[in-house]
Amino acid sequence: MGRVLAVTTVIDQICDGALPTAAAKSALESAGSLPPASTPRFALFAAVGAASLGVIFGTFDAVSLLLIAANAAIGALVRRWLSGFSHNPLVQPLCAALVAGAVAAVAGRLRVSDATTLIAFCPCMVLVPGPHILNGAIDLARTRIALGITRLAYAGVIVSLICAGGLFGFTAAGGTLAMAGSSPPVPLIVDVIAAGSAVASFGTFFSMPWRLLPSPIAVGMLAHAARWAAISAGVGAPVGALVACLLASVLTAPIVDRLHLPFAAVAFSAVVSLMPGFFLFNAATGLVELVSIGPAAPAALLTSIAVSGTTALSIIMAMAFGLILPRLLYERLLSAPA
Repeated sequence: MGRVLAVTTVIDQICDGALPTAAAKSALESAGSLPPASTPRFALFAAVGAASLGVIFGTFDAVSLLLIAANAAIGALVRRWLSGFSHNPLVQPLCAALVAGAVAAVAGRLRVSDATTLIAFCPCMVLVPGPHILNGAIDLARTRIALGITRLAYAGVIVSLICAGGLFGFTAAGGTLAMAGSSPPVPLIVDVIAAGSAVASFGTFFSMPWRLLPSPIAVGMLAHAARWAAISAGVGAPVGALVACLLASVLTAPIVDRLHLPFAAVAFSAVVSLMPGFFLFNAATGLVELVSIGPAAPAALLTSIAVSGTTALSIIMAMAFGLILPRLLYERLLSAPA
């Protein structure tokens, strides 16, 4: 995000005549060489983001939250370490998820926490490539079919590797797979604060400059408050996600144009905690459990897998629609003749 901001600043200076064309090349090279977020900041906010997701899904036990945070921080350090050996974008989430599953299994075997599933799931949820899913949906909405399918396929491969890494690490360390139950309700103030922390975390993953973080944090907290109110009124998680994303898109669209930032990254940062990683991983866990049990698997297990998978797909579609529609309408409004 820092590089994007620097490049767009250079372009604006050239268009305004404030920067000579001859100096543009060196300015663009300088913008492209800006470093990502430092490793300590990256690891710290990975821990904060995963722990925040744990709170959103109903975990308040201090030991469980510390384990979630430590698990995510270790995964972040592994990702940065691997980046020095390989530029393959698939290796890092796979290995980080494998570490998350192994740590959760060990915690379960030692009986240090009852939230074993969330200790595995929350560090994996911060690996989900939300911007690729959102960008792919935007491309499809604009009939850029080939590009949209490519992005969605790429995101699907990453999600599959995260699931595979987490489940393999969990079973390799001797953990017992089981689908998680529904999360308990969380008080509004706790939900909103945790959502703001998660937004700050994902802003760090995108190397967003510190001065730009307050806007998506504020939008994310308002969006989560709207979702909490909608769900409290009796609607389901997909409708709650739709309401939150509509509000986030309406608030974000003018901000990104004013700051010359990519809409997908900022908008996703604001609603990142709504991504249904919990349901995706729960469905994957159920499928593995189904294979291990075989024909004797109870019908309730099949129902749980179907519910988790359908809920995840419904939330993703609701988020994509909620974020895309106001953005397209805003662009149409700007391009309309006066």
